Amino acid sequence: MAGFLIRASGLVAGYAAPVAGPLDFAVHRGEILGLAGPNGAGKSTLLKALWGGVRVFGGSVEKAPGLAISHQAQGFDDLRGIPLTGRELLRLTGATTDGLPAWLSGRIDERLDRLSGGQLQFLRLWACLAAPADLILLDEPTNNLDKAGVAFLSDWLGHAHAAQGIVIVSHDHSFIDQVCTRVVSVGEESPA
Repeated sequence: MAGFLIRASGLVAGYAAPVAGPLDFAVHRGEILGLAGPNGAGKSTLLKALWGGVRVFGGSVEKAPGLAISHQAQGFDDLRGIPLTGRELLRLTGATTDGLPAWLSGRIDERLDRLSGGQLQFLRLWACLAAPADLILLDEPTNNLDKAGVAFLSDWLGHAHAAQGIVIVSHDHSFIDQVCTRVVSVGEESPA
């Protein structure tokens, strides 16, 4: 494959102390890389290290020049009382509504705090997936999604554009097996 979008070499990452790694991998355009492993192995920490959200204790993260990253984190910010609509969220990330599933496109002008947990999760995903980015980082993207949401996401990822690379952390092994072109195992032991 031609040049990588991002490459981790001996990556050890954490917060006050190392919690994950060392790990080696590269992501190229057209690839969907899954980071798999048990709870507490540091998968989310390693994902955050790719965009600079945690401390790198060892190794390196190399990025292609001008790399644009879109990152979907786990969890929800408290949106009660914030008058932001779905369309405004997408506009903030530069995402388009093109391709948004019908069950959500009809609610795009509603305030985010009026959506169900699953609708909000999918809209947050879409804000990341449909944004202009070279590399998409997804942390537990199927959380709070119903079967229709997971099926739509799986289908979309199956037709992902060859111009992007995607890294996914998920506890849903069948989802990882279905959508990823390659899986890297993250061990459960912390580095010494």
